[in-house]
Amino acid sequence: MKYLSAKAAGLVACHVCGRLSREVRTVEKARCPRCGAVLHQRKVDSLTRTWALLIAAAILYIPANVLPMMQTRSLLGNSSDTIMSGVIYFWTSGEYDLAIVVFTASILVPMLKLIALSLLCVTAQRGTRWKPHQRTRLYHMVEFIGRWSMLDVFVVALMVALVNIQSLAVIQAGPGIVAFGSVVVLTMLASMQFDPRLIWDQIRDDDTEQDDHD
Repeated sequence: MKYLSAKAAGLVACHVCGRLSREVRTVEKARCPRCGAVLHQRKVDSLTRTWALLIAAAILYIPANVLPMMQTRSLLGNSSDTIMSGVIYFWTSGEYDLAIVVFTASILVPMLKLIALSLLCVTAQRGTRWKPHQRTRLYHMVEFIGRWSMLDVFVVALMVALVNIQSLAVIQAGPGIVAFGSVVVLTMLASMQFDPRLIWDQIRDDDTEQDDHD
């Protein structure tokens, strides 16, 4: 069965507010009548932008896990804690639930997001027909999880505020928190730049060719 796409019907959706408008070809760039954003059929250079953001995030993922997230100065001495050392501390202290949450949100989820987005980019770039429904669900899952990936940043900010108020010690955010926050932001931007319609392009083209032959 052949379906009529919005592009074939001469319609274009605004990527900012989602309003569907009639595509009018003019010398100047067409703009959305609702929000004024520039209208275009697809996200411009979607794969190029996504790959650039993913590579930057993958590079920063290393210092995010190696550099200290938190630096503490007290009467007992100075200490620096990375994400993994925090997980180990919670685990050896018997706080297994907290250790699992921190490990999942701060180490596992960013790594899985990088792998998932790389998989989506590779399959879209190669025009594979492999499980488009599952890949589309994977994309929406990555996009949803992205907003919940700042757990370590929130925890460090809360501890800095509470401890400094009580004057128990001096806690400062370490350089690792900057790298970690950058990884989260870059992966979120990468998922926003990826156009999920690329997953279905090859299938659409094959169906069109089959209809032409029929």
